[in-house]
Amino acid sequence: MTDWLILFSNFIAGSVRIIVCLFLISRLLSAKKPEKKSIAMVLAGVAFISIILNVIGLSDFYRTILETILIVVCARCFQETNTRMGLFLGIFYEIAVAFWQFLFAAWLGVLFRSPIFLDYETGYGQIAVWCFHLLLIALIWYVFQRPNIAGKEAFRFVSVIVLIGFVAVITLSEQTVLVIADDTLDMWTILAVVLMMSVLVFNMNRQYEVEKELAKLKSEQAELLERDYTSLSNAYAINAKLFHDFHNHIGVLRQLLSHSKTQEAIQYLDELQTPVKEMTDTIWTGDETIDYLINSKALIAEKNGIKYQVQVEFPRHTNLRSADLCAILGNLLDNALEAVKQIPVPEQRFIQLTIRRINQMLIIKVENSFFTPPVKQDGELKTSKDDNGLHGWGLKSAQTAAEKYDGMVQTSYNGHTFRTVASLSYQAVSVESKTPMQASGY
Repeated sequence: MTDWLILFSNFIAGSVRIIVCLFLISRLLSAKKPEKKSIAMVLAGVAFISIILNVIGLSDFYRTILETILIVVCARCFQETNTRMGLFLGIFYEIAVAFWQFLFAAWLGVLFRSPIFLDYETGYGQIAVWCFHLLLIALIWYVFQRPNIAGKEAFRFVSVIVLIGFVAVITLSEQTVLVIADDTLDMWTILAVVLMMSVLVFNMNRQYEVEKELAKLKSEQAELLERDYTSLSNAYAINAKLFHDFHNHIGVLRQLLSHSKTQEAIQYLDELQTPVKEMTDTIWTGDETIDYLINSKALIAEKNGIKYQVQVEFPRHTNLRSADLCAILGNLLDNALEAVKQIPVPEQRFIQLTIRRINQMLIIKVENSFFTPPVKQDGELKTSKDDNGLHGWGLKSAQTAAEKYDGMVQTSYNGHTFRTVASLSYQAVSVESKTPMQASGY
């Protein structure tokens, strides 16, 4: 092939590699997907890299370094990812790409009994390059067609791919059809081991972040329970006081009515009705955390002129932990309140909370009106709140909690109604089988 065709092919292949990497970063780090500006930056950067390397005549090692830098810059500037994690993924992605491209070329050479596929500056070498890149495109398409691949399943999926590569390079060293230098095989074998270690390190880091979030949520949940117990204590105190003074209230009312002071009697009844009304308006589900969240958000909704409707059918004595319910319901209601308060017309503000159990599934659905379409930042709904409540963790925390019960959190909107649905699979447990720590969510 002529030099300019090789140059053009390398440009397209490099663009594909980096764009695929940015899509993977968006999935692994819950960041924005690559947009037009990011893709334009990639095309310009790859064109510059291809021309510079062709003019100077540097090896593919320098191409890998420059492409890694381009990945980090694009991920940081356009997808707002953490620089450290972007660099980590960029480095090991480029190593994995070079590793698998070598494997494709080597095994094609074994299949056709020719080392020409290992020379990427020839037509046959470009065939090997594009066989790999077409598979790379198919792989990223498959990943994004399966949005439920996350957590342990994603770790297993990547681990299988890396393990296949390790077996392939070990097997390559045993074949006798194609002559490959021992130093080359040793280098790729070591890199295969490094890739396996990088997958383990990334998974450990992900687990650490999840555990850190759960620790924060447990702290928040403890605070919620303390507030809830105080509210319950106050409610019981009001109730006890009313019944204790009941005969006195009857006497006062009898005295007022006997003197035809009807207006004063009505006013006295209104004063008695206030604490009773507060108790009857309170939602009681049997779970302290759920009760507190629903009722505390109802007070916020009332202060902001929001129509707040609740329908609850909550199962008793299940394996659902209070900390996880706190993460899911608290986040969903906070996001709804944040969106609804932005609506300038009070009559259009509403939140509808529905909690239902269907067989062994718990469905939590929050529907709310909104003024502007929701915006995602780093893969999460953007919030403008400044305090340190549960909403600061975003839907990621809700999704993490739901996954513990083989569930998920899904969002959708049509017209001016936003809908979030969390589904959880639960199991009934006996009261005796629950330890105090389990009952409180710890």
